[in-house]
Amino acid sequence: MRAISLHRDVIVVTSQLLHAHCTVIREPAGRARPAAPEPDAPWGRREGAAEVLLVDSPILPDELELLPSLLAQAAFPPPSGLLATHADWDHLLGRIAFPDAALGCAQSTAERLRAEPGAAQRELRAFDEQLYIERDRPLALGSIQALAVPGRCEIGGAELELHPAYGHTKDGMAIWIPWARVLVAGDYLSAVEIPTLSDGGTVDAYLATLERMRPLLAGAEHVVPGHGPVLDGARARSVLQEDVAYLQALRELGERAPLPAGRRARGQRAKHSENVTRLT
Repeated sequence: MRAISLHRDVIVVTSQLLHAHCTVIREPAGRARPAAPEPDAPWGRREGAAEVLLVDSPILPDELELLPSLLAQAAFPPPSGLLATHADWDHLLGRIAFPDAALGCAQSTAERLRAEPGAAQRELRAFDEQLYIERDRPLALGSIQALAVPGRCEIGGAELELHPAYGHTKDGMAIWIPWARVLVAGDYLSAVEIPTLSDGGTVDAYLATLERMRPLLAGAEHVVPGHGPVLDGARARSVLQEDVAYLQALRELGERAPLPAGRRARGQRAKHSENVTRLT
């Protein structure tokens, strides 16, 4: 597991598997804070401590076990809440590290989790069995807070912007951290994976998500994809253009659509074939 600071209030933790990222966000210093947390608020701020939210998750058991001590070493309080960009299992494991924290997600993701009870746990179990991974505790999602998207999520005296992100799946959101100029993009804008259409994803919805992200990238210092290296704004804009070109070609040419440069390895060609199958 590797941790890097993108801003004094933003740490990105990268798993050894799948190049998956977990983004830790601390409220900005010097902002006016609410006098006291509402008793029924999904993320009750700890009195006297800065509010922290954790987005998505690393994957391996020892990485999840080390998360609390990593935050402590960085002088970040424990998270008062968790956020998931979408309902794929590899973005939901923060509950294993912080079982008492409430999980917030887009309304579309909450609906998907309700419609597919136990799906994330079954997929995690199958993944672990394939790689001989053992976990001390199962994944329990606990209480889920559905968030309005598009919308905003308060963190201390500041706000995160929540933007719809559909196309890869039928649910999800991207998170813009305005004071740090960081975009947490979910499973979009990866420099190592081609755009993939999972169950419920469509080319049109994917293209619409990329267009919603385009103005955010104009002011982005960093972009955190679901998988692959963290990008600077210029590289993220380049990846967006490559992804738009690929998706348009996929819709028009199907199997003959060229893959983006640097993303043409065997695994990506297999994903391309799956995309073609989903189109038909």
